[in-house]
Amino acid sequence: MAKRTTSTRTPRTTSARTETAPTAIPVTEHAARRERVMKALGSSVAVVFAGNEQGGHFSHFRAHPHFEWLTGISDEPGAMLLLDPGHPVANRRVQLFLKPLDPELEKWDGLREEIASPLKGRYGIATIFRTNAFPRWMLDSAKRAKSLTCLHPFAAHTAPVSPDLAVYREVASRIPACAIHDGTEIIARLRAVKSPAEQALMQRAIDITAEGYEAVLSTIRPGITEFEIQEAAEHAYRSHGSRGPAYGTIAGAGMNGTVLHYRANNAPLMAGDVVVLDSGAQFAGYAADITRTYPVDGRFTKRQREVYDIVLKSQLAAIAAVRPGATFGQVDQAARDVITKAGFGDFFIHGIGHHLGLEVHDITPNEPLKAGAVITIEPGIYLPAERFGVRIEDDILVTPSGRANLSAHIEKDADAIEREIRNRR
Repeated sequence: MAKRTTSTRTPRTTSARTETAPTAIPVTEHAARRERVMKALGSSVAVVFAGNEQGGHFSHFRAHPHFEWLTGISDEPGAMLLLDPGHPVANRRVQLFLKPLDPELEKWDGLREEIASPLKGRYGIATIFRTNAFPRWMLDSAKRAKSLTCLHPFAAHTAPVSPDLAVYREVASRIPACAIHDGTEIIARLRAVKSPAEQALMQRAIDITAEGYEAVLSTIRPGITEFEIQEAAEHAYRSHGSRGPAYGTIAGAGMNGTVLHYRANNAPLMAGDVVVLDSGAQFAGYAADITRTYPVDGRFTKRQREVYDIVLKSQLAAIAAVRPGATFGQVDQAARDVITKAGFGDFFIHGIGHHLGLEVHDITPNEPLKAGAVITIEPGIYLPAERFGVRIEDDILVTPSGRANLSAHIEKDADAIEREIRNRR
């Protein structure tokens, strides 16, 4: 490995390599999250749904991120969480409902635990029922509170209504004066601010991603395919503690680098091309999301370098605009001003970034950035007529005084990238 001398790189100890790195959110933190949501609910009742399996036996189920954020449970299709902050019995203010055991089905899909002290202790929830008891206890809570609050994001009119609203409509039609309220911003605001434990897991996902990009720098050369770039990155993710990528890796060479969500990854890499690699590992449910643009043969052309430097300058301007109280519009404008001034305004065709967390495009509240948020900054210039695009993306933590680049150790200086690729051959 060539020694890095560029000043744009921030040396750090990679937490993915440390045995003391966190591997999960503590059960006490999930309990604290539920308490915060119930405080916001007041005396109203809410239900959060895990969702159901889709795609048949061979699909991978993952719970709705609201449910996972509140419980830490990602692998219980059909589960429901009932929050009833006004319940007179303290242990009944949080009720978890799990599908009944099915020994015949579980021979195929995996064994599940009975409801007993070990399960309650692991989830940190004292009251657990099977889902066939949900109608009874939902009715009990709704009759007393006469107030139901939607926490799931609302759906467009062309889609089915959100699962909590669908249930509430049925319940309210049977209980006079039972009101339905909009609480969709409650969890959005809370999830947008990452706790220290969440930040540590996200840093580990990013550090694992860095290992993938190191592998790509050692792999890239003319004659291989985009898939070999994808495989180099994703193999490194799994080799360093991730179960796999947080989303479908984009590895677009040449013209394909101008397609924002290119996914085929089957074209050969040609000398003179650049590759837009947009990929990130997932760790303990949390996502990394990084993009780098690499020259296939180890050297940018003069035109590629011109565009690359403009994108990098715009990204650094946007990162500098990140602080508590800033809006995405202000951060976007900082990048867009640089690109527009350089004459490429019509070729920056997307927004500057998004929140990052349990989802790659994590839920975004209707408010300015707060300390603890983790966002992506990813300007790009796409030139189909010239058959190449450039995008550079980092994951940025909003700090009380500004920002911290969590992925600064993934090289993006053009000279250093060229040296890295050439020196590895």
